[in-house]
Formats: sequence, structure tokens, C-alpha cells
Amino acid sequence: MTIEHIEAIPVRIKRDAAYLGTLPPGADPDSYFVRPPYRSLYSASFETVFVKITTSEGAVGWGEALAPVAPEVVATIINQLLAPVLRGRDPHAGDYLWSLMYNLMRERGYHGGFMLDAISACDIALWDVRGKLLGQPVYKLLGGPYREQVPCYVSGLPRSDHAGRIELAQEWLAKDFHTFKLHVGHGVQADTEIMRALRDALDVSTMLMLDGHWVYSLDEAVQLGHHLEALDVALFEAPLNPEDIDAHVKLAEAIAVPVAIGETERTRFQFKPWLTRRGADVLQPDAGRVGISELIKIATMAEAFNIPIAPHLSVGLGPCIAASIHVSAAISNFWLLEYQPPVFELANSLLKSPLVCQAGHYHLPEGPGLGIEIDEQRLKDLQR
Repeated sequence: MTIEHIEAIPVRIKRDAAYLGTLPPGADPDSYFVRPPYRSLYSASFETVFVKITTSEGAVGWGEALAPVAPEVVATIINQLLAPVLRGRDPHAGDYLWSLMYNLMRERGYHGGFMLDAISACDIALWDVRGKLLGQPVYKLLGGPYREQVPCYVSGLPRSDHAGRIELAQEWLAKDFHTFKLHVGHGVQADTEIMRALRDALDVSTMLMLDGHWVYSLDEAVQLGHHLEALDVALFEAPLNPEDIDAHVKLAEAIAVPVAIGETERTRFQFKPWLTRRGADVLQPDAGRVGISELIKIATMAEAFNIPIAPHLSVGLGPCIAASIHVSAAISNFWLLEYQPPVFELANSLLKSPLVCQAGHYHLPEGPGLGIEIDEQRLKDLQR
């Protein structure tokens, strides 16, 4: 049996509300835009890349890359660089195929970014294929599960003011979700005020986390970190420029709130200095950027440093979510998995059988492989 066909499918779906809520003033809904104070490009649509791998005997596996902008770039890499070397190969040769794809461009400096996003999508699809061929869910192929359900946190409270965010958090509390992460980065004072408002309004058992979206200087991050300590905040994510490991080491030493990084990195090689230098207390690799194979290796390496894994999961629309759940079930040093309700709802609309997240936990997908199937007609209809 061999890999016969690889199809990359760029996805762009418009919704009433953009990712992270309403558009910033002046943003063109038909083009990419910057959402101040953040510096990254965003889209008014939900964008991703699906990969469909078919074997010579007709087995089909689905994968996905985290591609929130320009999904055609990742699709082109898959179609022109990866597909020709995967065709005719044994789909069971997982580690070999990952290395084969990675070696294609590493000597030319493409050992991160879009290239690794494309590799990750194919890697996820190959795990799905192997699970289906063997009649086993991916988490069993990975040696798990360590847990029968995967605990998660609600990522983002997309309301425009303190009262709205508190109201939304209370609605989630009524559904038995007790952990929340805010996407902020609006300044030390503003971030402190919203976290204080939430802490004062919510039950003492509620866990709060903060995502700084890389906007702070070291001095600002230390100052904010001390405020977060007093508010019993459980995590300070993405505080500083992601290239500056030195500053993260100083920040981690200066504050008691755990510092988290990871969505920018792609391989065990990139994560290694963060571990050896103690630049982070929690790692957040994203399955849509590292794949299943590399996420397992990153987690195993982090385990030797007693560092927990809390996988990043933003705009994955099905395979990426399922892959994250399987890996989270199968690693010993797992902490929490991200849950973005609007994204999750859209993802389920593309699946023949929905994924389940209730009472602060993801359920393990049933069935072989990732336990999901893309509804290809529904996907075509939503992209029209």
C-alpha cells in the first residue's frame, strides 16, 4: 500500500463576526488588516488549509495547517514541494516521512514558518490514515490515553467592556467552564483593570489567564506580572517579542506567574533553548504548526525539564482540533487545551459528526484515526 493522492484545500469562510470579535475601525472586510495594539495580520474570514491524503487502497486521512492568513501559500507548498515526494511512499513510515519533508528545504533556511505549517498538515493527515488502516484512534497509537477527557479553558471573552466580559464569563460558569484566558495587551493599567474586575466578580475557584500578544517591553511585563501575582492569575502568555529569549528568561525569574510561549515555534530544535535556558514555564506548541509527530517529541523533551504542555489552538477548523485533543490525551505532562467557542462551532459545521466540548472538557473523538470526517459538500457550500 502506498500514498497515491495528496490534495491541499485552501479554506476561506466568511462569518458575521470576525476572529476576536468585531473589526477594528477602518478595516476592510475583503482584505487583511492589523488589529492594534497587535501587530499581526488578521482576516475578516476564517481561513485554514485542509489536506486530504488517499492511499492506493482508498483509505483517506485528513490534516490541517494553522493558516489564518494566505492559506494559498501553504497549499502551494504542499502541492508543489511535498506531494511529489510523498506519492508512492508507505503511509506507515511516519518519522521517516516527517524527516523526508523537513529535509527538503532546511539547508535553504526554510525550517520554520509556512514550510513547517505545510509539513504539519500532511503529518496530521498521515496519522489519520494510519489510525484508519489499523482501526485505532490516534491517541492509542500514541500510547495513551493518560486521561479520558481533556480539560480546557475558554479562550477570549469577546465583549467590548468590563461588564460585558464579566457577563459572558458568568454565562460560561453556568455551563461549568471555570477557566478563562483574555486576549488583551492594551497596556499595563488597562490589562490590570480588566483582570481585577474579573477577579472581583467571579467565584474564587475561577482560574484566570492573560494573553499579552507579544506587545510588552521587559519592564512593562515585569510590572504587569507583579499585578497579576496579586490577582492570582495562573498564566502570562506571549508577553514579549518572541525572538527575545534573554528577556523571557529575566521575566520568568522576576515574577511568580508562569510565563507561557510556543505558538511561534515549529520544531523541537526551536523549543530546545527555551527549555535549557528556562525562558518559559509552560510551552504551547500548536498542532497546526508542529504536527502530531513533532508535538509528541516537544512534549517528551519538555517532560525532562518538568515543563507542562498547554497546546495552542486558535482557528483550526476540524482536523487541527481533533489532533490537539488526541495528543493532549496521550502526553503525561499535559496541562490545559485551548477552547475557542466560535471557532469550535464553525469547525463542527464542517464535520459529519461533531466534536464535543462540555463542562470544561473535550471528549475524546470516537472512531479510528482522528475520529472525524470533513463534509466536503458543506465545505464547498460555505466557501461560495
